[in-house]
Amino acid sequence: MWTPPFRRLVAPARRRPGLPRLLASMALVAALWFAAVLGVLGLAAAVAGPEDGAAWQARIAAGETPTGVLLLLATFGGLAGGGALALRLLHGRTAASLLGPAPARRFAGAAILCLLVSGAAGLALAAPVPLVPGTPLGLFLSFLPCALVALALQTGAEELVFRGLLQTQLAARFASPLVWMGLPSVLFGLLHWSPEAGANAPLVVLVTALFGLLAADLTRVTGGIAAAWGLHFANNALAVLVVSLDGPLSGLALWRLPFGAEAEGLPLLLAQDALLMVIVWAVIRLWLARDPAQQAATDEDAPSPDGA
Repeated sequence: MWTPPFRRLVAPARRRPGLPRLLASMALVAALWFAAVLGVLGLAAAVAGPEDGAAWQARIAAGETPTGVLLLLATFGGLAGGGALALRLLHGRTAASLLGPAPARRFAGAAILCLLVSGAAGLALAAPVPLVPGTPLGLFLSFLPCALVALALQTGAEELVFRGLLQTQLAARFASPLVWMGLPSVLFGLLHWSPEAGANAPLVVLVTALFGLLAADLTRVTGGIAAAWGLHFANNALAVLVVSLDGPLSGLALWRLPFGAEAEGLPLLLAQDALLMVIVWAVIRLWLARDPAQQAATDEDAPSPDGA
């Protein structure tokens, strides 16, 4: 399971592999993320004034308007800042060091492949339910540049913390991929627990954890988070900007499904999404296998420094 690129990614983490330090890092990340949420909500209330402040805070929490979606995504700046600060202060590393080799090419390649495969699947398998028109095209295009930046921030923050900081620091301490791939993926899934999903909430967590596991594998193979970030960015762009469930984070989508996360028909859609994610991951792995730089860097038979 260990690869030379991943061993190189983990090597700096071995200098400070202690679990108390890692727990302190995650506490710092959580604190700065919480502070960012409070800051965005407080700023919205201050700008809107005493009469409309509470209404604007509700819009941000719901993410059912274009501005609400952008402000909600902006709160992930706290997650990114917390991860970068924890890496620097507690582990002597930088966020940029987690990107791995050829980050721009791997980010773009994974994102493009995700969009192509998902688009082809969408054309081949027409939606079983009629889509509801969402954001008007003119309004959508006016928000699109900021939305792409906000999605890059949100997905980059999650990759930085879960596949960058957490996965590599656990790998520096534990040899088993069940720990350094499995635990971050489970925590990533639990982060997406939503009471609004009702009985579907555990299934949402399971499918999200599967996505985390696939992203963790791309990090393991490439020795960086860039490919996982590209996959995550494209996946979320489709879910937030193209077709969204009705409810939270639907305020910018061109189309919406006529039901929310609590719907009885959601398990079938989640199963289809999980299958599509695995197919996209497999296509990205095939692309990486044909990359000369990846072939030169990867030798699955080489032993890891700790015998893993």
